[in-house]
Amino acid sequence: MNATAPDLLRIVLIGIGATVAMDLWLLLLKRLQVPTLDFALLGRWAGHAARGRWTHEAIAKSPPLRGERAVGWIVHYAIGIAFAGLLAGVAGLAWTKAPTPFPALAVGVATVMAPLFVMQPAMGAGFASSRTRTPVRNVLRSIANHAVFGLGLFLAAAALAEVA
Repeated sequence: MNATAPDLLRIVLIGIGATVAMDLWLLLLKRLQVPTLDFALLGRWAGHAARGRWTHEAIAKSPPLRGERAVGWIVHYAIGIAFAGLLAGVAGLAWTKAPTPFPALAVGVATVMAPLFVMQPAMGAGFASSRTRTPVRNVLRSIANHAVFGLGLFLAAAALAEVA
């Protein structure tokens, strides 16, 4: 992929837009009393990882770090941008200018592998939430969240295609 500065900016904006869509979805879930990830815990994990500790028995019981909430939100958006870059790499840069739903939804749902098989085990929840009380519900919730992210990838790309 030979991306120009405008291509990279488009990818960044698509990633931010998709992450905002996911955040709005998570806000709705929170208002409906559905548990969602506290991004401070993502920041805590990232902060400990930067110090060499990659895995935790239970991230919520690991020592809190200064600024972990802000770090968590930054990491959350950086991951969203990286996944938008993955989509551009898989579907091609032309997709970012004339988006269609399927590649975005497919990549969005595929990104659920990151939390299920990397983040949850590293944070102490086990592979695919296997160490939680409701693993199947948690996996289905993660799939839904990432499907919304995929929809956000498409909507952000479509909105950018309309204005640029």
